[in-house]
Amino acid sequence: MRFLILAKIPTEDGNKMVQDPNFLRKLEKYINKVKSEATYFFEADGNRVASFIVDIESADQIPVLAEPLFSGMGAHVEFHPVMSFDDLKKGIPQAVVEVNSYRY
Repeated sequence: MRFLILAKIPTEDGNKMVQDPNFLRKLEKYINKVKSEATYFFEADGNRVASFIVDIESADQIPVLAEPLFSGMGAHVEFHPVMSFDDLKKGIPQAVVEVNSYRY
């Protein structure tokens, strides 16, 4: 299943992180390791945020994906299941049938 991983990096931790001359190499290694299909960086609530779209096949992968962000970046990490437009087109008709089955 496809997930969005948000790594919210507090300013102080982020400042230390970008001072590391190996920072970009380490980040690229993580991106390749988790096989991120898309990666974006932005600001939210005054913090640096890194976002990764990854495929998670089983829950035991979550610690492997999250721990480098917790310990390596000091990040607050969130996992959100996401779907593509094709997924939505497939799911909506099924959802409508399900909802209609509960109507009296």
